[in-house]
Amino acid sequence: MDWLTIREFLIDSIKFIVTVFVMLFLFVYVVSVSQVVGNSMYPTLKNQEVLILNKAKYHLFEVKRGDIISFTYADTKYLIKRVIGIPGDTIEVKDNVLYINQEAYEEPYLDKDIVTEDFSLADLGYETIPEDKYLVLGDNRENSLDSREIGLIDKKDIIGEIAFRLWPVNRMKFF
Repeated sequence: MDWLTIREFLIDSIKFIVTVFVMLFLFVYVVSVSQVVGNSMYPTLKNQEVLILNKAKYHLFEVKRGDIISFTYADTKYLIKRVIGIPGDTIEVKDNVLYINQEAYEEPYLDKDIVTEDFSLADLGYETIPEDKYLVLGDNRENSLDSREIGLIDKKDIIGEIAFRLWPVNRMKFF
Protein backbone atom coordinates (compact mmCIF):
# COMPACT_ATOMS: atom_id res chain seq x y z
CA MET A 1 0.00 0.00 0.00
CA ASP A 2 1.31 3.37 -0.89
CA TRP A 3 0.63 6.70 0.80
CA LEU A 4 -1.91 7.86 -1.84
CA THR A 5 -4.08 4.79 -1.27
CA ILE A 6 -4.04 5.30 2.52
CA ARG A 7 -4.77 9.01 2.08
CA GLU A 8 -7.73 8.26 -0.24
CA PHE A 9 -9.07 5.70 2.25
CA LEU A 10 -8.85 8.19 5.12
CA ILE A 11 -10.57 10.96 3.14
CA ASP A 12 -13.39 8.60 2.11
CA SER A 13 -13.77 7.39 5.70
CA ILE A 14 -13.98 10.96 7.01
CA LYS A 15 -16.57 11.86 4.35
CA PHE A 16 -18.62 8.83 5.33
CA ILE A 17 -18.47 9.65 9.07
CA VAL A 18 -19.39 13.31 8.47
CA THR A 19 -22.30 12.25 6.25
CA VAL A 20 -23.57 9.85 8.92
CA PHE A 21 -23.39 12.57 11.60
CA VAL A 22 -25.14 15.12 9.38
CA MET A 23 -27.92 12.63 8.59
CA LEU A 24 -28.23 11.72 12.26
CA PHE A 25 -28.45 15.41 13.22
CA LEU A 26 -31.14 16.00 10.58
CA PHE A 27 -33.26 13.06 11.74
CA VAL A 28 -32.94 13.91 15.42
CA TYR A 29 -33.41 17.70 15.29
CA VAL A 30 -34.82 18.74 11.91
CA VAL A 31 -37.00 16.08 10.26
CA SER A 32 -38.69 12.85 11.20
CA VAL A 33 -40.80 10.20 9.51
CA SER A 34 -44.24 9.35 10.90
CA GLN A 35 -47.10 7.09 9.85
CA VAL A 36 -50.79 7.88 10.14
CA VAL A 37 -52.58 5.38 12.37
CA GLY A 38 -56.35 5.50 12.07
CA ASN A 39 -58.81 7.74 10.27
CA SER A 40 -59.08 10.72 12.63
CA MET A 41 -57.64 13.12 10.02
CA TYR A 42 -59.69 11.81 7.07
CA PRO A 43 -60.08 13.09 4.35
CA THR A 44 -56.85 15.13 4.66
CA LEU A 45 -54.76 12.17 5.80
CA LYS A 46 -55.61 8.49 5.47
CA ASN A 47 -54.66 5.47 7.55
CA GLN A 48 -51.12 4.14 6.86
CA GLU A 49 -49.90 7.21 4.95
CA VAL A 50 -46.24 8.08 5.59
CA LEU A 51 -45.41 11.68 6.47
CA ILE A 52 -42.32 13.84 6.91
CA LEU A 53 -42.37 16.11 9.98
CA ASN A 54 -40.57 19.44 10.21
CA LYS A 55 -39.26 19.30 13.80
CA ALA A 56 -37.35 22.59 13.62
CA LYS A 57 -40.17 24.92 12.56
CA TYR A 58 -41.60 25.69 15.99
CA HIS A 59 -38.19 26.54 17.39
CA LEU A 60 -38.18 29.47 14.98
CA PHE A 61 -41.85 30.27 14.32
CA GLU A 62 -45.15 30.28 16.19
CA VAL A 63 -47.75 27.56 15.86
CA LYS A 64 -50.55 28.79 13.58
CA ARG A 65 -54.20 27.95 13.29
CA GLY A 66 -54.66 25.31 10.59
CA ASP A 67 -51.22 23.72 11.03
CA ILE A 68 -51.29 19.93 11.10
CA ILE A 69 -49.03 18.83 13.93
CA SER A 70 -47.69 15.71 15.56
CA PHE A 71 -47.48 15.71 19.35
CA THR A 72 -46.90 13.36 22.23
CA TYR A 73 -49.82 12.17 24.28
CA ALA A 74 -49.68 10.06 27.45
CA ASP A 75 -45.91 9.52 27.06
CA THR A 76 -46.47 6.61 24.68
CA LYS A 77 -48.55 7.86 21.75
CA TYR A 78 -47.92 10.27 18.93
CA LEU A 79 -51.07 11.92 17.62
CA ILE A 80 -51.60 13.96 14.46
CA LYS A 81 -54.24 16.69 14.56
CA ARG A 82 -55.08 20.14 13.18
CA VAL A 83 -54.51 23.25 15.32
CA ILE A 84 -57.86 25.00 15.71
CA GLY A 85 -57.35 27.25 18.72
CA ILE A 86 -54.26 29.29 19.61
CA PRO A 87 -53.48 31.28 22.78
CA GLY A 88 -56.08 33.97 23.48
CA ASP A 89 -58.85 32.31 21.43
CA THR A 90 -62.33 31.35 22.52
CA ILE A 91 -63.67 28.26 20.74
CA GLU A 92 -67.17 26.91 20.33
CA VAL A 93 -68.86 24.46 17.98
CA LYS A 94 -72.60 24.94 17.75
CA ASP A 95 -74.98 23.35 15.23
CA ASN A 96 -71.99 21.93 13.32
CA VAL A 97 -70.37 25.38 12.89
CA LEU A 98 -66.99 26.26 14.40
CA TYR A 99 -66.83 29.67 16.06
CA ILE A 100 -63.46 31.22 16.86
CA ASN A 101 -63.69 34.38 18.96
CA GLN A 102 -67.48 34.44 18.34
CA GLU A 103 -67.08 34.46 14.54
CA ALA A 104 -68.02 31.56 12.24
CA TYR A 105 -64.91 29.93 10.81
CA GLU A 106 -64.93 28.17 7.45
CA GLU A 107 -63.31 24.70 7.45
CA PRO A 108 -62.93 23.68 3.78
CA TYR A 109 -60.83 20.60 4.71
CA LEU A 110 -63.79 18.87 6.41
CA ASP A 111 -65.96 16.26 4.70
CA LYS A 112 -69.41 17.91 4.51
CA ASP A 113 -71.08 14.72 5.82
CA ILE A 114 -69.10 14.75 9.08
CA VAL A 115 -70.99 16.17 12.06
CA THR A 116 -69.18 17.91 14.90
CA GLU A 117 -71.11 17.69 18.15
CA ASP A 118 -71.60 20.92 20.11
CA PHE A 119 -68.51 21.79 22.12
CA SER A 120 -67.12 24.78 23.97
CA LEU A 121 -63.75 25.69 25.44
CA ALA A 122 -65.69 26.12 28.69
CA ASP A 123 -66.26 22.32 28.62
CA LEU A 124 -62.51 22.04 29.33
CA GLY A 125 -62.66 24.66 32.09
CA TYR A 126 -61.24 27.63 30.15
CA GLU A 127 -62.62 30.95 29.00
CA THR A 128 -59.73 31.50 26.59
CA ILE A 129 -56.80 29.36 25.54
CA PRO A 130 -53.81 30.09 27.83
CA GLU A 131 -50.31 30.95 26.64
CA ASP A 132 -48.35 27.97 25.18
CA LYS A 133 -51.47 25.81 24.86
CA TYR A 134 -53.44 24.81 21.78
CA LEU A 135 -56.79 23.26 20.97
CA VAL A 136 -56.46 20.53 18.33
CA LEU A 137 -59.15 18.59 16.49
CA GLY A 138 -59.10 15.78 13.96
CA ASP A 139 -60.63 16.49 10.56
CA ASN A 140 -62.85 13.42 11.05
CA ARG A 141 -64.63 14.85 14.10
CA GLU A 142 -66.85 11.80 14.55
CA ASN A 143 -63.83 9.52 15.00
CA SER A 144 -61.03 11.51 16.64
CA LEU A 145 -59.22 11.48 19.97
CA ASP A 146 -58.50 15.19 20.29
CA SER A 147 -58.76 18.19 22.64
CA ARG A 148 -62.43 17.50 23.29
CA GLU A 149 -61.30 14.41 25.23
CA ILE A 150 -57.64 14.91 26.09
CA GLY A 151 -57.69 18.66 26.75
CA LEU A 152 -55.45 21.41 25.44
CA ILE A 153 -51.99 20.55 24.07
CA ASP A 154 -48.85 22.05 25.60
CA LYS A 155 -46.38 23.63 23.19
CA LYS A 156 -43.58 21.53 24.71
CA ASP A 157 -45.40 18.36 23.59
CA ILE A 158 -45.44 19.35 19.91
CA ILE A 159 -42.95 17.29 17.90
CA GLY A 160 -43.37 19.15 14.63
CA GLU A 161 -45.54 20.17 11.72
CA ILE A 162 -46.53 17.80 8.93
CA ALA A 163 -44.50 19.03 5.98
CA PHE A 164 -44.88 16.38 3.28
CA ARG A 165 -46.88 13.24 2.50
CA LEU A 166 -44.33 10.72 1.22
CA TRP A 167 -46.49 7.64 0.74
CA PRO A 168 -48.50 6.57 -1.14
CA VAL A 169 -46.77 7.98 -4.17
CA ASN A 170 -50.02 8.94 -5.92
CA ARG A 171 -50.91 11.23 -2.95
CA MET A 172 -47.51 12.89 -2.45
CA LYS A 173 -48.04 16.46 -1.32
CA PHE A 174 -46.42 19.38 0.49
CA PHE A 175 -48.50 20.86 3.31
